Amino acid sequence: MLESEFQASLIRELKKRFKGCIVMKNDPDYIQGIPDLLILYNNKWATLECKNSASAKKQPNQEYYVGRMNEMSFSRFICPENKEEVLNELQQAFGN
Repeated sequence: MLESEFQASLIRELKKRFKGCIVMKNDPDYIQGIPDLLILYNNKWATLECKNSASAKKQPNQEYYVGRMNEMSFSRFICPENKEEVLNELQQAFGN
């Protein structure tokens, strides 16, 4: 599966699971390494960096920004292999 296909599927699932959320795709050319998706839900937010597999290469600065944003709120690398685990953690972080 291509990363773009996984990302599109993930966005649909996020909108279904977190009714009323806003999912925004970040511009990869604006700040190199910023996670792909910003999810706004009620008074909380999270970011997700999409990968097409657990072994996919990470770009420079991605580890830094995922870690930094996780300290602020919630941020993870997400791929088909860990999708359910990450979405369950996100659900807990959002208080659902």
